[in-house]
Amino acid sequence: MPADESAPSWWARAARPSRPPLPLALMARAAVGMAVPLAAGLLGHRLDLGVFAGLGAMHATMNDRAEPSGLRVPRIASAVLASALGMLIGTSLQHAHVSAVVLGAALTFTAFASGALSATGPRGSAAGMLLLVSAALGSGMPLPDPWWAAAPMMLAGAAFVVVLGLPGGAHRRPASDPRNRALAAAYEAFGRTLADLGTPQGAASRQVLTARLNQLQDLLPRPHRPGSESARTVRLRRMYEAALAATEAATGLLWAWRPVPPEVAEVPLRLADAVRRGGGEVAVPQWQPDTPSRQALDVALRAAADTVAGREAEVGTAPAPPPDPWRLRVRLLSRGSVRYGLRVALCIAVGSAVTASYPLSKSYWVPMTIAFVLKPDLGSVFLRAVSRSVGTVLGVAVTAAVVSLTTDAWVLTAIAAFCVALLPYATAAHYGLNTVAMTPMALILLQLGGQSSAAEFWPRVLDTVLASAIVLLFGYLLWPERPRHRIEPRLVDAATALRAYLDAVTGDAGRAEVWLRRTAYRALEDARQEVRQGLAEPPPTGRLAEQWLPATAALERLGGAVAAFAAQLRYGGRVPDPAEVGRVRRALDELTAAAREHRPPTGAAARPTAPHDPARSALGRAADELEALLAR
Repeated sequence: MPADESAPSWWARAARPSRPPLPLALMARAAVGMAVPLAAGLLGHRLDLGVFAGLGAMHATMNDRAEPSGLRVPRIASAVLASALGMLIGTSLQHAHVSAVVLGAALTFTAFASGALSATGPRGSAAGMLLLVSAALGSGMPLPDPWWAAAPMMLAGAAFVVVLGLPGGAHRRPASDPRNRALAAAYEAFGRTLADLGTPQGAASRQVLTARLNQLQDLLPRPHRPGSESARTVRLRRMYEAALAATEAATGLLWAWRPVPPEVAEVPLRLADAVRRGGGEVAVPQWQPDTPSRQALDVALRAAADTVAGREAEVGTAPAPPPDPWRLRVRLLSRGSVRYGLRVALCIAVGSAVTASYPLSKSYWVPMTIAFVLKPDLGSVFLRAVSRSVGTVLGVAVTAAVVSLTTDAWVLTAIAAFCVALLPYATAAHYGLNTVAMTPMALILLQLGGQSSAAEFWPRVLDTVLASAIVLLFGYLLWPERPRHRIEPRLVDAATALRAYLDAVTGDAGRAEVWLRRTAYRALEDARQEVRQGLAEPPPTGRLAEQWLPATAALERLGGAVAAFAAQLRYGGRVPDPAEVGRVRRALDELTAAAREHRPPTGAAARPTAPHDPARSALGRAADELEALLAR
């Protein structure tokens, strides 16, 4: 990680938004998906049904991505089916006029199922959250006529968003294929990494490259059966494998602090342009690579140029496909899943008890907020709770100002469509911005359904603060899910994956080492993300994250050292020294043991500022760095 990440205070990190690119296609799809159901409801004089269809469109938009239909449709379908099931549960409870005790118990059981499902992986997280959100909404929103129509209308609104994103004739062009765009973006990030070799910006460029490769990997999941992929997908996969081999060489050069000529650094940018065009010849300049890592880069670039041109090339990777991004991280009834389910259920039970004791005008707002704040893959719970409260205040202020100017249904429909169009960007930028966009949209939907007025907007701030306080107390401070249970297991996973990569390079695993490097860098990114989220929290979490920051950076440099050593083995004629390999393994074992025992290392490993001597073993210098970090 860049050294300056430890400089700002935790609150400055928490408030700092990212600057993602504008996803214009997703934003346009979201606006149309919300506007059409509401307009149909207005024209048909059934705005109650239009509101629920718009709600389904919003939930589909929250799970929409720029990806092939084979991934996009199942992603949206799983989330919206869970949402419709939750709506059916909530509306059934309201239609049956159950008591507050029965309603609270039903929502608590639903919360347990939601939390357990949320802990299973990305798809489960989205489905679990919407299951609980919709159950809470259905239990409190006015029922349509007939009452059971709410869930089907949500499915209809979501289906409309799915249809809007189905590929048409324009999508047959290579530049319109999300996988082509992701591959081109990866090559552009690769080019920036090569340009930043030997500079302090190199580490940050490599992190961007890792993120682009992760995105591309998720767009090329494991095929259902051998031979089931189209020729176009097979070619994309070969180009992806060639990019992996090239980035391995670049990672070694980054660690060695050794630049390459500018004309070589421009090759990935020309490869990116060719990928967008659907292929073409890209010339690799004739240069004199004078180190094993530079020679590895030259060979990999030429193989990448061949794959982009449609020729067969030896890319140096095993033929195994990347892992399925939708695999379950834990089983539904595993210890971690049950623990998270109990955590969500506890917060919902407390929220239900509070709302029953102190009747609120919109009792469903509290459990709905709890569900959003406790979604497990959105980052720090503390940060989300605070951001949710601040974002709701701003969102309510904006909505109150709008409604004070006009209550025309058509104007409010346009504003709701505008707010939902902001969601794809706001979600990627900052959770607080997401809340600022989502709050006016939710309040306007209530206004359109005749369920609220400007005078009832400000109580939603109290509801949100109450829900956030419940989460902070019962889901953050008092729950045994301490910061060490988030950061340190990720470091253990990263160290374990790096050791497997090292064993592949120094052993007999052969070409499979590139996939092991991919696994290691995905694990490293997870660890870095947990540390970065921890840095945005107050002590003790922020202090713990700062203590583990040097170890995370050291593991990232070790990945580059192993890549450089692999090049030395292939092109430098070096033979693995068992003593050097043993030193790195012992250091990794010691770091893994320290993470499991909650002992952040106290040593300091100075970052190199000069090129690595190619006559010296890259693994030897890596062992020196790790041992300095672990020195007491």
